[in-house]
Amino acid sequence: MSSIRATPTAGARAAHALDQPHALDQPQNPDRSESADQPEGPSRSRAGAAEVIGTFFLVYAGTATAAAAHLGETIAGSPADSLAIALAFGFVLAAMVAGLGQVSGAHLNGAVTLGLAVTGRFPWRFVPTYLLCQLFGAVLGAGATWATLGERSRTVAQLGATFPAPGVGELRAVVVEALITFLLVFVIIATAGDDRVTHAVAAPAIGFALVGAVLIGGPVTGGAANPDRALGPMLLAWNFTSLWVYLVGPLVGGLVAAVTYDRFVSRTTAPSTD
Repeated sequence: MSSIRATPTAGARAAHALDQPHALDQPQNPDRSESADQPEGPSRSRAGAAEVIGTFFLVYAGTATAAAAHLGETIAGSPADSLAIALAFGFVLAAMVAGLGQVSGAHLNGAVTLGLAVTGRFPWRFVPTYLLCQLFGAVLGAGATWATLGERSRTVAQLGATFPAPGVGELRAVVVEALITFLLVFVIIATAGDDRVTHAVAAPAIGFALVGAVLIGGPVTGGAANPDRALGPMLLAWNFTSLWVYLVGPLVGGLVAAVTYDRFVSRTTAPSTD
């Protein structure tokens, strides 16, 4: 008599998928207590802070993009080319978060890794490995661009490396990089790092956040929002113009975003009439 192995139904598989950990939950940090992740209930000040942050970036993204368009400022080439750059980064980030989140957490950004570690959401012993691998991946990605598009992609286009636009001072550039990285890391931790958010929401939300970040910062700094995205092409193009801007800005912005959400905003729930 042959045996038949039962297979889960589509509904059961879907339910199982929804129960899987968020992207940023891998690997776990045993030193972080469960109570640290629990919201404390409705808080007027914390809910108000969330509204301030959300409205700020909504208006900032919209007005910065509109003003840049009015002034004729682009990330690279025509406005259509600029949009393509932002969408390429955002789409691929969303895809990688969905595809790799269950394996590594899909940080793909040193600012994300350090922000999670500082807030106790990621074990420090993994940090050096992640930082080295992220930079190695960025160099490989820039090398693939060189191999795909030829020598002129390095000598003329600098392999897509980011530099402050003509007339933009380094102080303004570092502030912009900090702001757009704050946006990206804040959304990452708020969606992929908060168990109250449905897992399926994280990948598209993070991708959209990066699209917004590149559209905001592109005309001013190139819109890196990631020290590895900046340093990888710079290394192969051997052009380190304003390198510190793309290290300090994203790292500061990412750390502030992680601490702001973890220590303040996440500790509340949306007010209700119940």
